Amino acid sequence: MRYMLLFHYTEETDESLGAEAMAAGRRAFDGYAATLEQAGILVSGQVLQPSAASTTLTLAGGEPRIQDGPFADTKEQLGGVMVIDVPDLDTALEWARQAPPASWGTVEVRPGAVHTEAGKWVPSA
Repeated sequence: MRYMLLFHYTEETDESLGAEAMAAGRRAFDGYAATLEQAGILVSGQVLQPSAASTTLTLAGGEPRIQDGPFADTKEQLGGVMVIDVPDLDTALEWARQAPPASWGTVEVRPGAVHTEAGKWVPSA
């Protein structure tokens, strides 16, 4: 079963957090991704650019409305995701517990419904 680990946390910069702490966070993510890869469960992963770099699209009366910045004005933002393939929720939760953002934010664990393989949608069971 595929699960997405969604990492939500307060965005920091090198200036606000400190370059050393930021580098330690990057090393923690690198180590976590390597551990998932070695376990053979990592499907994909992505650390996102800051939410200020996002662009939001909505349709109003069928017309696109595009605005800069995040959709939600909150302290915590979606900062990255990992997709893992594990047997069950308990296993996904154990891997989520080991994710670096669990120490400084929230890790949302959500099962996949469908995914693409070779350009076709298939159930994520």
